[in-house]
Amino acid sequence: MDWLSPWCVEQLGAGPVEVLFERTSLSAVAGLRLADGREVVVKAREDDGRAGSCVAAQARLADRGFPCARPITPVTVVDALAVHAEESLPGGEMLRGDSPDVAVRCAAVFARLMAELADVTVAPPLPNPRWVRWDHGGSGLWPAIGFLDERDQGAVPAHVVDTARRARERLLATDLPCVLGHADFEAQNLRWRDGEVLAVHDWDSLAWQPEAALVGAASGAFASATPPTLPPIESSEAFLTAYQDLRGRRFTAAERETAWAAGLWTAAHNARWEALHGDPPVSGEAVRAQAAERLRRASA
Repeated sequence: MDWLSPWCVEQLGAGPVEVLFERTSLSAVAGLRLADGREVVVKAREDDGRAGSCVAAQARLADRGFPCARPITPVTVVDALAVHAEESLPGGEMLRGDSPDVAVRCAAVFARLMAELADVTVAPPLPNPRWVRWDHGGSGLWPAIGFLDERDQGAVPAHVVDTARRARERLLATDLPCVLGHADFEAQNLRWRDGEVLAVHDWDSLAWQPEAALVGAASGAFASATPPTLPPIESSEAFLTAYQDLRGRRFTAAERETAWAAGLWTAAHNARWEALHGDPPVSGEAVRAQAAERLRRASA
């Protein structure tokens, strides 16, 4: 990232003197200490038109006191990358476990997050993140992802393909309105301290989908770190029930089915990733064990 130092000088008024951490996945993230003593986090990801909306929504929630890092620059484009900086919000621990009790604690955070986003108006951050992109407009089952599509698709188990197909068909049949929500609500993206949530990270992963689909995806992902998997069905059920209780509204039958289908779609995406990379089938085995019951609940 040769552009990083001059970008910091231009956007932040000081250059970096120390790299505190670096992570690279779908985006590149660097924790930096600047020459004036400030600690910041700079994020860069492919400029697909989503970043401005995501950062604007994150800023609104930070202004309201929601536990997330506050953006301190607008999004700028550097070498086809969308780049911004935000305050450093270090510390805290992951809440590990996939029990119903953990599910309820996570659901409380998600319910607060969705309530805060309900009156945030930004351009829809489309296309949606690939692991929830069941709503893609392509002709195939999976969204177009070049580096995955070029691999031998025969490596993906038939039960994963069938599960994804049935879940997607149910999701595409919904006519529920879309809302703004966090689509990567995994344990690795939350930090806790003394029993309270300290920070929700990864606001690049906002999506524009039906509320029930976003809640369902979260109910299937809340326990995931590395590698991701599915929590037990009773824990996803606890998450969904707690969310509805906290929002003060019961889902309709169609919303419940959508929620169960959405959680399963993301797990199938992860299982496909494992198979195409030759990784241990953690999500794949969870899909094998749980698909029948989750599909039944989705009426898929």
